[in-house]
Amino acid sequence: MNFIPKNHTVHLCVDMQRLFTEETEWQTPWIHKILPQVLALTERVPEHTVFTRFIPVEKKGQGLGMWKKYYEHWDCMTLEKLDKRLIELLPQLARFVPPAEIIDKSVYGPWITTNLHQRLQHRRINTIVISGGEIDICVLATILGAVDLGYRVIAASDALCSYADKSYDSIMTVLKQRFSIQIEVEETEKILSSWP
Repeated sequence: MNFIPKNHTVHLCVDMQRLFTEETEWQTPWIHKILPQVLALTERVPEHTVFTRFIPVEKKGQGLGMWKKYYEHWDCMTLEKLDKRLIELLPQLARFVPPAEIIDKSVYGPWITTNLHQRLQHRRINTIVISGGEIDICVLATILGAVDLGYRVIAASDALCSYADKSYDSIMTVLKQRFSIQIEVEETEKILSSWP
């Protein structure tokens, strides 16, 4: 793995929220398995870490286009029905904010509804190390958006999760085979050894 330049790299941690760890319809049990690796990446450079949070709409009937239909199905996951504390980061990660930052998004990826790209460009970031969940939904949208924007993308394979092993394995295969020029897939330990 090539050297990772500290001042031009951000650890982008996707949706490590209570919403996905507690007993909700969107619970992702794997998050607890990857938390040690996510913590290791965050502890290395808290000032270069950005956490995204997925924020559902307030109530059924809201949302742009097909998102309206999405929340007709997932009415139970609207803010009106949820304990709003569930949108918070896991406490183990929240303690790093600040200096780490939080970006709230209303869709899977952070590139359309936020100013994340502009903020990273202002800081001259050209490399993104990605962790979090779920690899087949929000992480995938985050990775592909970063590729489209020209970033060097490093996916921390053991710091990413899915709802199911089969989904995780399928996406990992796609990232390694179809995107091998634009996406590096490495374990956390190897990433940290290349990142001063």
